[in-house]
Amino acid sequence: MPGLELIDVNKRYGEAQVIHDVNLDVKPGEFCVFVGPSGCGKSTLLRMIAGLEDISSGALSIGGRTMNDVDPSKRGVAMVFQSYALYPHLTVAENMGFGLRFAKRPKAEIEREVTAAAKVLELDHLLDRKPKALSGGQRQRVAIGRAIVRKPDVFLFDEPLSNLDAELRVNMRVEIARLHKELGATIVYVTHDQVEAMTLADKIVVLRAGRIEQVGSPLALYDDPDNAFIAGFIGSPKMNLLAGRVTEAGDGGVTVTLDRIDAAPFRKALGGPLPGVGTPVTVGVRPEHFAEHVTEDGPGDGPARLSLETDLVEHLGGESYIYAHGGAGVRLIIKAQDSRHVEAGQTITASFRPEAAFLFDEEGLRLR
Repeated sequence: MPGLELIDVNKRYGEAQVIHDVNLDVKPGEFCVFVGPSGCGKSTLLRMIAGLEDISSGALSIGGRTMNDVDPSKRGVAMVFQSYALYPHLTVAENMGFGLRFAKRPKAEIEREVTAAAKVLELDHLLDRKPKALSGGQRQRVAIGRAIVRKPDVFLFDEPLSNLDAELRVNMRVEIARLHKELGATIVYVTHDQVEAMTLADKIVVLRAGRIEQVGSPLALYDDPDNAFIAGFIGSPKMNLLAGRVTEAGDGGVTVTLDRIDAAPFRKALGGPLPGVGTPVTVGVRPEHFAEHVTEDGPGDGPARLSLETDLVEHLGGESYIYAHGGAGVRLIIKAQDSRHVEAGQTITASFRPEAAFLFDEEGLRLR
């Protein structure tokens, strides 16, 4: 299964540049997910790979062959769109085999390929139905099947699950992951849902304003973000980002005091150049990195302590999410395993280990 490579790829509409110097290598058989906020350029980049948008400059290669000027139908890609785009008057089998019929393949080949794809997608008992008789998840599987029968080099998915309800999205994530494992296919997948990206991807490409912010495995981005944008975007619930400043620096670390919140200063070890005293920093703490037991009157389990007032407590059974605030409008989310005694309106003390916190400079870049 071929991979693909983007080298210094740019996209311009007149004077407006929307994709900036993108360099990316997707290995054969890799599941690569483009993720980022709305308008970041992820769907535009996918359409450039598909040939539905021209590349203003740079090079795209698939399987080692440059594809910039190759017709979309000859690039060896198959695209699954956000809308199912099924023909309502055709059966499931006819929809899945439409591309092969258009290419004037033999009838026996079409039937063989459609039957094989339907079996993989568990649609073999629905081949005679029309789209109106299918659920949303079944329709999306038909759209995926239409791509499978073409046996492309690269599958392209453009937010394929966004039209489904929450339960169906979870089920379809499992189906797509299983499909990738069975086919060993190279997949480029676009989503705005970072949970979807984390659960499906071998490699995540995080985009912002047409630029790649960071590329890596899901856990690599989660554990080692390069900047505050990545840190706040990857993870659910998102990381708490708190304003602070350096009050002491030396001996391989800094002491940080949080602004606008009642919190004890804490010391953070750093391996690189130390910011000077008085330097503003952003402190990032993930909800699950707060002390597991949040108490009403105790100091908590860690050395970095915050005094907070709870706004809402979501009791989900095995775990809870505590939404709290402290000081002048500083709001946090805390994930706790045992907080049945905590209610809205209580004053609590939460804590976190300094080694679990992230520090970012004024530009949002990670201090390591």
